[in-house]
Amino acid sequence: MSLPPTPSQTVGPFYGYALPYPGGPDMAPPGHPETIVVHGYVLDGSGDPVPDALLEIWQPALDGSRSGAPGSMRRDSVSGGVAGRDGITFTGFGRVATDAGGHWTIRTLPPGGVPYLSVCVFARGLLHHLFTRIYLPGFDTASDGLLASLEPGRRETLVAEQEGPSAYRFDIRLQGPEETVFLDFR
Repeated sequence: MSLPPTPSQTVGPFYGYALPYPGGPDMAPPGHPETIVVHGYVLDGSGDPVPDALLEIWQPALDGSRSGAPGSMRRDSVSGGVAGRDGITFTGFGRVATDAGGHWTIRTLPPGGVPYLSVCVFARGLLHHLFTRIYLPGFDTASDGLLASLEPGRRETLVAEQEGPSAYRFDIRLQGPEETVFLDFR
């Protein structure tokens, strides 16, 4: 007897307990003079906050290098932290969960060689994670092919709002008329 395939299910919020790690949002070494703060909300199609989303941030170092640090994804079996994070070396990777109000915050360094941070979004109701970018105002975006290919209204969904000399806000809208532009990598 042949059984029908098991129906697919949405990704449950279980990853919120397994994937975040101590210091995940702190990409910049403590006290680094060029640290920037990027924060925002993950919002659903109705504009309501998504309290159980998870964001991964990927970016080059200040000098534009993309090599990261050895062990930057290996867990320390004692502390649960990441073995490659020594508080000095910039790894180019961070992971942050949204809080109960859908808010997230990272502390990082300005990306070198590109005007954006790469983001991967995991959230309830998504069968596949989503990719997007956070473009930082004040960086040279004129030669960026992705931004140039978008209509002005859509382009705005990828640009963070500057809130101070080293603080930016970027809300991620999963659906609706102001939906964030998501990238299709195959």
